[in-house]
Amino acid sequence: MAKMNRRHFLQAGAATGFLAGTGVLSTLTSGKAFAASTSGYKALVCIFLKGGMDHADTVFPRDVASYDLLAKARPGLFGAYGSGGSRDRSNLLPINPTNAANFGSRQYGLPSQLAGFQSMFEAGEMAIVGNVGPLIQPTTRPDLEKATFSLPPRLFSHNDQQSTWMSLGVEGAQYGWGGAFADAAIRSNSTMNPLYAMVSAGPNDVFLSGTEASQFTTSFAGAQQVKLVDDIYTLGGESKYDAARRALDDYVAKASFSEDNLYARDYISQSGNAVINNNAYDAALSGKPGLTATFPASYTANQLASVARTISIRDALNVKRQVFYVFMGDFDTHSGQAGQIPSRHTELSEAVSAFRTEMINQGVWNDVTLFTMSEFGRTTIDNGDGTDHGWGGHHFVAGGSVVGQKIYGDIPTPDLDSDTFTSTHGRLIPKVSVEQYAATLGSWFGLDSGELSAALPNLSNFTEKNLGFLT
Repeated sequence: MAKMNRRHFLQAGAATGFLAGTGVLSTLTSGKAFAASTSGYKALVCIFLKGGMDHADTVFPRDVASYDLLAKARPGLFGAYGSGGSRDRSNLLPINPTNAANFGSRQYGLPSQLAGFQSMFEAGEMAIVGNVGPLIQPTTRPDLEKATFSLPPRLFSHNDQQSTWMSLGVEGAQYGWGGAFADAAIRSNSTMNPLYAMVSAGPNDVFLSGTEASQFTTSFAGAQQVKLVDDIYTLGGESKYDAARRALDDYVAKASFSEDNLYARDYISQSGNAVINNNAYDAALSGKPGLTATFPASYTANQLASVARTISIRDALNVKRQVFYVFMGDFDTHSGQAGQIPSRHTELSEAVSAFRTEMINQGVWNDVTLFTMSEFGRTTIDNGDGTDHGWGGHHFVAGGSVVGQKIYGDIPTPDLDSDTFTSTHGRLIPKVSVEQYAATLGSWFGLDSGELSAALPNLSNFTEKNLGFLT
């Protein structure tokens, strides 16, 4: 029979429901050495674009030669968009990177639905990191033909590549690098409250799984609550039932419950703390004025509004470092891409633009870095009116500390005969590894080289550890 220690028992319980989103494992610290810098306040905000965002339908070539190559590779998709639409070269919003000389005669643009991104890029508040993807070591097309060459496992699988981007391991991995970054900050600052260092405004994915604390889940309505207590109609809405509601809340919090079994006592204690943590979070929110920016009525915007509200109470929560997770779906566009991706771009751009305005109003835009991730890009060759699973893709980083109006990595000419692409389907072979991307974010967040190496095990295989897109 397999042995299970108390920590694994609690983690298994947390993975199944309410405890997973309430920060209740934060007392189970490891006692490891620490060195992360936690002066001031900093927050990382990850937006994960699930399904595989089509990079080539997001950052377009604008020079005639490159644009024509892309149109040739995607006749069905360009036909689906139709003549005179947002994908016509003349209608693309130009971006003018200050390092354009690095790309020769190539020019780039964004579709009109990403107007907010174009504005941020041109203002120097956003950077594009081109051709990022999972790698074990630098890789070229000839390397793919070597039977002994090491590649990330289970490429092109949704679940496995989502996990790889979040945790550097396939589905089933226990810990994410977002969690590792928060762990380092928690170890470094013993006075900081660890309960709210990892906050998900979406699902409980592995990205925010750490060893020092579990992720705290929130929404625009506030902290995740026990439905039995939160539903006012359980006992009736009149004030005469207030005492009964308080008693029910105490019961759920296990305020006066005793148990001889060691495992049960631990679990009961953590369950009670979950209710206390949620109540403390909601109490901090209740004393804070509302947001000043106007957020659109979309799921992505609601999540970012929840992140903004949590940042606004950072002092009340006593946190110096926070990692946030936001989710956006519907990017798996095997068909009907022309009818789907533009609305996804609009929602993303409008939500991030509203978040930027709120962060500026709060005076913390320089202290917040927002970035995108997606399990893979798409094939350069279309399959009719859609695209299939790819490998490398392009991503956005925004914030007041971003060294913006630059393209990092590479956005190559869509010449499918070049070694930049796989020999079939025109999948981009990543130039920048997920770990290089993450290390640049982690360095800004305050981690030292040792902590980055521990969190990102393949980082040592790459010469460039910091891509330079953050001050």
